Amino acid sequence: MLICEKPNAAKKIAAALSNGKFKVKKSKYDVEYYEFKIKNKKHVAIPAVGHIFALKDASGNGWTYPVYQMDWVPVFEANKKADYVKKYFNTLKEIGKDANEYIVSTDLDEEGSVIGYNILRFIFNKKDAKRMMFSTLTKDDLLNAYKNIQKHLDFGRVEAGLTRHYLDFLWGINVSRALTLSIKHHAKKLRHYLLSAGRVQTPMLYFLIKREKEIAAFKPKKFWELNAIIKTKPEITCSHKKGKFWKKQEVDKAFSNAKKKKAIVKKITKKKTKKEPPNPFDLTSLQTDAYRFFGYSPKRTSDIAQNLYTAGYISYPRTSSQKLPPQIGYKDILKNIAKIKQYSKLANALLSKEKLVPKEGKKSDPAHPAIYPTKEIPDLSKLKPEEKKLYDLIVRRFFSVFGEPAIRESTKVVFSIGGEEFSATGSRTIEKNWMEFYGPYAKLEEIEFPELKEGEEFDVKKLDLIEKETQPPSRYSQGSIIKELEKRNLGTKATRATILQTLYDRGYIEGKSIKVTKLGMAVGEALAKYVPELTSEELTRKFEKEMEKVESGKIKKEKVIKEAINVIKKISNEFKKKEKSIGQKLEKAVIETQDNQSLLGECPKCGGQLKILYSPKTKKRFVGCSNYPKCKNIYPLPAKARIDKLNKVCEHCKTPIVRVIRKGKRPFIMCLDPKCKTKENWGKKS
Repeated sequence: MLICEKPNAAKKIAAALSNGKFKVKKSKYDVEYYEFKIKNKKHVAIPAVGHIFALKDASGNGWTYPVYQMDWVPVFEANKKADYVKKYFNTLKEIGKDANEYIVSTDLDEEGSVIGYNILRFIFNKKDAKRMMFSTLTKDDLLNAYKNIQKHLDFGRVEAGLTRHYLDFLWGINVSRALTLSIKHHAKKLRHYLLSAGRVQTPMLYFLIKREKEIAAFKPKKFWELNAIIKTKPEITCSHKKGKFWKKQEVDKAFSNAKKKKAIVKKITKKKTKKEPPNPFDLTSLQTDAYRFFGYSPKRTSDIAQNLYTAGYISYPRTSSQKLPPQIGYKDILKNIAKIKQYSKLANALLSKEKLVPKEGKKSDPAHPAIYPTKEIPDLSKLKPEEKKLYDLIVRRFFSVFGEPAIRESTKVVFSIGGEEFSATGSRTIEKNWMEFYGPYAKLEEIEFPELKEGEEFDVKKLDLIEKETQPPSRYSQGSIIKELEKRNLGTKATRATILQTLYDRGYIEGKSIKVTKLGMAVGEALAKYVPELTSEELTRKFEKEMEKVESGKIKKEKVIKEAINVIKKISNEFKKKEKSIGQKLEKAVIETQDNQSLLGECPKCGGQLKILYSPKTKKRFVGCSNYPKCKNIYPLPAKARIDKLNKVCEHCKTPIVRVIRKGKRPFIMCLDPKCKTKENWGKKS
């Protein structure tokens, strides 16, 4: 029996190992599984649906803290919303009970290894099994993984994954309960309000708070710049060699010297440089570039890449490697991609090279190579728009790493204007090389100057004296924060995007340029003041390093968990001593946040405030007017969805426009009036 991570993966594995000759079976629980033979030996590939088991509080002490006892239970027992998992649990149990051999065929990472191990031990009462190890869901890779099947599980990865789950559970349940109870005990009207924190989430939040404080504390300093527009053809804009002038009298003197004077070409310097191709994509650089080019959040990029991987079109995306080993078969991949019309010319150009040697980065991953397109080519017309875009980016990046360095020419021109030196630098690409393969993603500035000679004189069209101020540090974008978190070793390649999204979902941060909300500031500052261990980057990094040691077998997971319990004990004691102070600090921010989230905008009928309300009678949310009962204007809201206000008004019905976010579905925007003529556009991607 093959234990597979998800339904799509189970089908791909069965198809590859059986050469397409498999039977689709259906369990009595309405779950498809796949039956086939290899050398007359019956095999069944049965899917899980991600994690079948989850950790649950086993203390029996009710909703309190600290909690140290935890048990693995079926995920539908730990979370009522995961009831759909039950049919997969029952199918695995029923169909796999008579197997005489088990093969864990989940993704080769901590999560995949834990998924397979938990199914093995809790459903089948087995402690070990064979292990398929693959980086793509392509036929060749899967056949090779089966041929070279490992006789035992990857226990280092399993132990590290289990350790991570235990630590995240200990932090998550204890700190979230402590925060929530501090509110409940202090402010009775907020007794239903839930707050959360986590082992990596909280240091990440506080890291962003420190940036907010830097911005708030920043004191601008005045400076001046002196620029000149020279009447060449085309015109050249140049800057005074001093750059920033910090004293007004100095810039005034330079301005006076240059005013109404000719510009004389003093010096021309030309230099050719090589611009190396980019490194192959690891997950962080893919997330960064997908945000830069498409505006995709890191979480969205991970999800799209996972879909492309499961379909067999790209290699495993959750990798930290920038290496492309020859074993992946560069030529075979290029030959197949050449069959796609839009890539044919570029792929064939690479195939004509005598030798294919990729440009590689320093980072490596023990389990997987860098991200690359596989030999299994998609029908682009059947891909979703976002999948098509990400696939194009991955294909072109793969092409570009085999290209020659681009040749760039930089030209620096120095002008003398009334004895004052001004200069301008331009760059142009002489030979595109790898840039040709990267296409629209090779964005380098092209500034080409006219042919000039030293000693030539030109009129100055304009002399600009510009007053400016130094700017505060910029806020992080969703692309740059992922890079920074990797640099600081906060979280892992697989978890950073999810944790960042959690901060958004909790209302702790907002905006594309990440800003910490009042609630986020209150939570982070309260924890930093009263329980500083919770916001400590050093503590988080320490446990990350210890989990690496667990994976390599240098220390046991039990030692790390014991150490974590000691930290949680200390944190819990500190929290209980200061619970009232923490609750007082959080109360105001929570009330302001609730009010801010519920107020959507102006009522088009009376000018009052439209507010999200809850009906005790129908148990449903709706939007009502603050001037009730004078104004009885109400609007329905979609059920089981988060409503984000956009501070925009519909041009037709004049009601506020909101974004509707539902779990597992694409967000859409809508106005509040269901009778508005814009209703046909409801569901439009936001």
